[in-house]
Amino acid sequence: MHSIYPAAPADDTVQWNLGPVIQALRSSREDKHKIRHNGRVRELPSREALTTIVNGLSAALFPTHYGRPNLTDESIDYFVGDTLNTTLNRLSEQVRRGLLFSAPAHAVPAGDEQNGAGDDAALAQQARDITRAFAASLPDIRALLVSDVQAAYAGDPAATSVAEIMLCYPGTIAILYHRLAHQLHALGAPFLARLIADIAHTLTGIDIHPGARIGASFFIDHGTGVVIGETAIIGQRVRLYQAVTLGAKRFPADASGALIKGTPRHPIVEDDVVIYAGATVLGRITIGAGSTIGGNVWLTQSVPPNSNVSQAQMRND
Repeated sequence: MHSIYPAAPADDTVQWNLGPVIQALRSSREDKHKIRHNGRVRELPSREALTTIVNGLSAALFPTHYGRPNLTDESIDYFVGDTLNTTLNRLSEQVRRGLLFSAPAHAVPAGDEQNGAGDDAALAQQARDITRAFAASLPDIRALLVSDVQAAYAGDPAATSVAEIMLCYPGTIAILYHRLAHQLHALGAPFLARLIADIAHTLTGIDIHPGARIGASFFIDHGTGVVIGETAIIGQRVRLYQAVTLGAKRFPADASGALIKGTPRHPIVEDDVVIYAGATVLGRITIGAGSTIGGNVWLTQSVPPNSNVSQAQMRND
C-alpha cells in the first residue's frame, strides 16, 4: 500500500539548503549580533513552571478557592504544607535561573570551570535564601490580598459573594500575581518578578510592573487596559477603573543619551483616590488623598487632597 504523503528526503537540510542558513545564524549569535548574557549559554526561567508555581502559591494562600474544594479542618494544613513544600522547591530553582541574568556581569574564562562552579553554588544559595524569605512573607501577602478582595466586594454593587470576586474578577487575579511578584522583586529577584507580571498581563490585560508599590484594599474594577509603571506609589483604599494609565511623562538620559534606569518617574496616588476609566496620569506628580479623577482625563500636574478633576475642568484650565 502506497502512502499518500511524499517520502522525506534522506537529509532535510539538503532539501531546504539549510547549511548556509545554519552557519549564518551561528555567525549572528556568536559574532555579529551577540546578545548572550555575560557570554555564556544559560538556562532561562520557564514561564510554564512559573505558572505552576503561582497556581501552587494561590492554592496555599486560599486552599478552598484555588486549591481543593473538599478540604476539611483536618486535611487543610497538610494540603497547605505539602503544596508549599513542592512549590517552594520549584520556585527556588526558577529564582536561581533568574539570578543568572541579574548577577554582576562576569564571564567565566574557558578552562576556569572551578570558579564557575563556585559562582553557581553561590547563586543557588542566594536563591534558597530569597525563597526562604519569600515563604516567611506569605502570611502578610495573604493579609493584603484579603483586604483587596474585601475592597472589591464593598466597592462593586454587582458583586454577590467573595467567591465571585476571587474567581471571576480579572483585577483580583492581577493583584494576586502582583503581590507575589512585588515581594520577589523586593527580595532581589527582579527578572523572575517581571516574568510573573507578564503572565498576569497575558491572563488579565492588566499590566502592573512588579516594582510598583501598592497599599492595602486596592481594587481594579473591570481592569482591561490598566497600566501601572515601575516607580508608581499607590496608597490605601485606591480604586482604578479600566484603561487607566499611571505612566511616565519623560525618560531622563545620561550624557551619552542612554536612558537612566530606576529614576522615580511615575505618579504617587495617595489614600482613598478614585480614578475613572480611560484616565491618563503621567509623571512624578501627586494625586492628593480623597481625590477623584474623572474618565478620560489627561493629567500631568499634581492636584491637592480632595480634588475633583474632570475633562471639562481640564479644558478650562
